[in-house]
Amino acid sequence: MQRQKEVSASTAIKPRFEFCEYAPSCIASTIAALACDRACRLIIFTIREDTMKYLIAAGLAVLALGSAHAQQQKTVLGLDAAKKIAAACEERATKEGWKMVITIVDDGGNLKHFSRMDNSFRKSIEISKLKAETSSGFPRSSRQMADIAKQRAPGIEYVPGIVIFAGGLPIVTEKGEHIGAVGVSGGTADQDEICAQAGLDAVKSELSLK
Repeated sequence: MQRQKEVSASTAIKPRFEFCEYAPSCIASTIAALACDRACRLIIFTIREDTMKYLIAAGLAVLALGSAHAQQQKTVLGLDAAKKIAAACEERATKEGWKMVITIVDDGGNLKHFSRMDNSFRKSIEISKLKAETSSGFPRSSRQMADIAKQRAPGIEYVPGIVIFAGGLPIVTEKGEHIGAVGVSGGTADQDEICAQAGLDAVKSELSLK
């Protein structure tokens, strides 16, 4: 009887710890899966970040191209056109027997072309430049500046670089672009303006002038 109790005690229920032969591979698979998931998340984040950078760069490029395209659309007073203006002025002056000095500037008032006919007055060099400068600073003829001086801005004629007598004309396109000016001096104010207008008429269709 005592023997039977000992056997029963030895076979009492005890915690069972069994080793699974697949445990190492399961743990390794879990670790690999976690590592893969983290790597995938990192790759996705990197792709998203790179994609965002690409989209931003593409957007900036489109804006730059749009700006460049807009700039290209603006009418520009080129040297060839300036030479044609001067040649037409000279042709009209020669026909009338006038000795003119012709100055042509761009929309920034920078000299584009200059021409002085034989036997023209030396001081007309400065006057023609002032007329061109006046009409490049305002989309008005130098003749119109006289009216502005009388009616709207008395004393404007004393501002350096401004004259208020005829001979300076702005170069304005049909779209309203103020792209430069021509100043002529050497005859009377009216004669100067006639020559300047002859120059603009010569390039009216080429530059789509008003």
